[in-house]
Amino acid sequence: MSTIIHPRRPSSLRSVRVPLVSRLALLAPAGVALLAGLDAALMLLGFPAPVRGDRLPEVHGVLMVLGFVGILIAVERAVALRQPLGFAAPGLLGLGALVLLLPAPLAVGQCLLVAGTAALVGLYLPLWRRQRDEAVLVQALGAVLALGAGVLWLGGATIPPLTPWLVGFVVLTIAGERLELARIVMGPSAGSMLVLLASGLMAGVVAALLWPRPGTALLGAALLIMTGWLASNDVARRTIHTSGLTRYMAGCMLAAYCWLGVAGAVWLLGGPALDGVRYDAVLHAVFLGFALSMIMAHAPVILPAVLRRPLPYHPALIAPAALLHVSLALRLWVGDTLGSHGAWVTGGVLNIVAVLSFLTVGVVSMVRGNRRRS
Repeated sequence: MSTIIHPRRPSSLRSVRVPLVSRLALLAPAGVALLAGLDAALMLLGFPAPVRGDRLPEVHGVLMVLGFVGILIAVERAVALRQPLGFAAPGLLGLGALVLLLPAPLAVGQCLLVAGTAALVGLYLPLWRRQRDEAVLVQALGAVLALGAGVLWLGGATIPPLTPWLVGFVVLTIAGERLELARIVMGPSAGSMLVLLASGLMAGVVAALLWPRPGTALLGAALLIMTGWLASNDVARRTIHTSGLTRYMAGCMLAAYCWLGVAGAVWLLGGPALDGVRYDAVLHAVFLGFALSMIMAHAPVILPAVLRRPLPYHPALIAPAALLHVSLALRLWVGDTLGSHGAWVTGGVLNIVAVLSFLTVGVVSMVRGNRRRS
């Protein structure tokens, strides 16, 4: 995720410098949400999990999207804004994710997540006033979808019908941030085009809720069109021919676009995916294949900007990324499409191993980077 830099700040807003301890405290609930989500994934796969809770499988998806990914996005945006109120969004989202893991009433966690997503929408307002940029607008539209998902879940909706809202949140946020990073390559009209595509995706999300079958087909078409536009205009198509960190990032991003296209095709050709293998395919193609691959791609650049600590690139990062995509192909193609339960379980377990391996390599690289700097 990228950081907006603007040479001037409104004088009425007080800029703050957040200590490293405070940044780590804001990011800690994201780590807890990720580990709890992986724990729940083991339960759903039928394996013994380190921690067992009756509510964990139910909140697995929300923990991964609004808990893990949502907190990462909110912290990065708050650091970019550097205003005290901006940190309300990651704080509320983190608190909501933690409450979901406690025996407290589910509604308490839901209310906190709604408040956190509302604060995230509000966080984009001063960013927009600072720099009236289409990339910020697209990310704000994604936050609106996250807020809509939270409100609908609080109102009694189940998770499967809310999946398009959560997908829209992740896709629009990442699409907006890719525009920030690759605007020169994408061209002067890229911002207007992305706003148009984002509007079409939002229309598909709403239509899928109101008229499931035709609306989901519209959503799938909108997602495929946006994916094709992003992939064809992204600088990753050129940088894949380089080496080192640049090539690693490009490979992760291009693979991410492929998985996003898979989800769009499932919706376009098959209509609503509310359970079974199609639901499993959409969820994991988007939130593992797309979102997590994008996080892997940008972590060596964004985490140092957020934590003010170096995360040197090491070729060992390629192994978890490759394992993620190979295991996801095993799970979705051999497991879901061809009906092999063993492949589905094996792929799911290897998905978890890939995530944990990436975290391990990242932590080790950051520790070594800090030692070299010292």
